[in-house]
Amino acid sequence: MATDNGMNPYEMALQQLEEAAGRLDLQPGVLDLLCKPKRELTVNFPVLMDDGRVRVFTGYRVHHSTVRGPSKGGIRFHPRVDLDEIRAMAMWMTWKCAVVNIPYGGAKGGVAVDPKELSLRELERLTRRYITEISILVSPEGDIPAPDVNTNPQIMAWIMDTYSMHKGYTTPAVVTGKPVEIGGSEGRLMATGRGVAYCVARALERRGIPIEGATVAIQGYGNVGSSTSMHLQEMGCRVIGVSDITGGVYDPAGLDARELRRYVSAHGGVAGFPGASSISNQELFQLDCDVLVPAALEGQINGTNANGVRARIIVEGANGPTTPEADRILQAKGVLVVPDILANAGGVIVSYFEWVQGLQFLFWSEAEINQRLEQTMGKACTEVWGMAEEKGVSLRLAALMLAVRRVHDATILRGIYP
Repeated sequence: MATDNGMNPYEMALQQLEEAAGRLDLQPGVLDLLCKPKRELTVNFPVLMDDGRVRVFTGYRVHHSTVRGPSKGGIRFHPRVDLDEIRAMAMWMTWKCAVVNIPYGGAKGGVAVDPKELSLRELERLTRRYITEISILVSPEGDIPAPDVNTNPQIMAWIMDTYSMHKGYTTPAVVTGKPVEIGGSEGRLMATGRGVAYCVARALERRGIPIEGATVAIQGYGNVGSSTSMHLQEMGCRVIGVSDITGGVYDPAGLDARELRRYVSAHGGVAGFPGASSISNQELFQLDCDVLVPAALEGQINGTNANGVRARIIVEGANGPTTPEADRILQAKGVLVVPDILANAGGVIVSYFEWVQGLQFLFWSEAEINQRLEQTMGKACTEVWGMAEEKGVSLRLAALMLAVRRVHDATILRGIYP
């Protein structure tokens, strides 16, 4: 799937890798290996529709790397899903897991479908058939899926049940992001947003901007955007603008995050939220605010709109929302960008906690989960900022250098079999 300005996301990922690798002393053969996914699976599968017709859908599962542990990555349902998008996401997952130092490699999966066009039963049949098709790669020891764009705890429950039925016994550790009632973790649903909010607080502190009253605009109001807004509101920030596929809303006095989430649940989007002015997605990018959180799809901040960004800080809630060209523009403008592989790692961190709990059948409280999440995020933030200051590079380049070095070193230590 090309980004909105036509850039291929896999090309974006490769550009980022090459820039980081150019500042590291890497063995050339290992770098060649890191440029390519370990394995890719494309599946074309039939689904019985409610009216008796059969439709054929295309799905993917890509493993980028497994040298630091089992591969980990979400599954997205979106009409524009394609193999290059999944390749890019799998690579970014490798770096994300490495930068927060959890023992996973990167994977990603997806189906080219608009789930809003399916009934609940059709969505269930599609999910169960897709996971059956890719089950040759998936296992608690080898590859553990999770939610992503347009997938949720219910879909993860169907995945766990399908895999368990094939195995003949319940296997909760095969997937994360499940409902708590069937082995999910406390705190998982809000984890990505909590991690983004934590990075916002650290960035504001670094820039000498008080958290109380700091203004924030959020692009994308799904699970990540909405949970980020609620955490930020609790911290004292003022969320002044939000946009999603239905439009955008703006209130300089601040939007009530909880009321907005209830409104979106009832109306399907943020457009028309009472008491707020209507704005477009591009107008949201141009709001004068302390922090901009892109929390939708990749490539949203690009060469065509980066000059218009007026935020002082960008904290990436989405994967790959900023193109390399936009990165250069923002850096020249003095905008601090907290990169995706650090900022939105809260979800995979708590997914790791959920996986460990599932393997042990021993569960922690939400307070324990949140404490462990903040400890892990805090350590990663300190290491990335330290690398940026030591090398005189951006936070994105510092995070990539840290992650690529860890994966490279793990590859060297394991050796090349046979």
